[in-house]
Amino acid sequence: MGVVDVVFSGGNPLLRDDIEEILRYASSHFIVTVYDNGSLAGEKIDALRYADFVAISIDSLDPKKNDYLKGVDGAWHRAMEAVKRLKEGGINVCVSPTISQHNLYELLDLTRYFAEHENPVWYCLYSYDSPENIEGAFSIGKMRDDYTITDREGMVKLCRGLMELQKRYGYILITNEILSAIMNLYSTGMRTWKCKALQNFFVINHLGQVSGCHLHKPIASIFELPKAWNSRKFNMLRKTYSECTRCTYLCYIFYSLHGSPAGSLQIARQHWKNAKLFLKK
Repeated sequence: MGVVDVVFSGGNPLLRDDIEEILRYASSHFIVTVYDNGSLAGEKIDALRYADFVAISIDSLDPKKNDYLKGVDGAWHRAMEAVKRLKEGGINVCVSPTISQHNLYELLDLTRYFAEHENPVWYCLYSYDSPENIEGAFSIGKMRDDYTITDREGMVKLCRGLMELQKRYGYILITNEILSAIMNLYSTGMRTWKCKALQNFFVINHLGQVSGCHLHKPIASIFELPKAWNSRKFNMLRKTYSECTRCTYLCYIFYSLHGSPAGSLQIARQHWKNAKLFLKK
């Protein structure tokens, strides 16, 4: 069974009037994760019952700092309330902090806090698309110097700290393979993985157009996908994408490292204690 991450470019997915219909259909075929900033999740509980996981973005335990990072007053309280309501409603919910220079030194405390409260933690890494990404399926983020991780040694220490916390707590949803890859990237500047876009994952935009990832222009429609999947064109694109080094999106790194049967086995070995969190309802 495949995985669908429901993220709509340019806004909160829960703003869509047809979100319940989308989730109902997707959940009948795939494992579905919904990403939300917490502003509306608590009001859409009935729709979110179709999701296998809901990830709520919280970047700091300090309400004022979190609201600054989100750019919205009251964001922290709404997000924390959403986590509480979803959990009480029997919906699998996790906290999804974005690692940046702003919160680099407090992520271990944040992780420990939520793990002790039996709230899974699922990480993002601050990234943004460069201005030349005008032919991509869509664009994500904006360049912010104050968000960019400049303390490379601090990032390595964070990864090591998360590895240690995993020995004490469940609910920390990142693998040692990913942490090791990030540590190597920040310590040496070298990537230890090849991108598996159009192999282990692909992106579909709101028009039903398929791209290897959002950084690359669409190459087929969803209706053409079955016929094109094993084509010479797609095989050539896979080779090109495997050499791409344009991003550090953790979701793409995750699918590149763990999107195969062997990768799934690695996850099962490391996170067997968290297996109940991923079981299809």
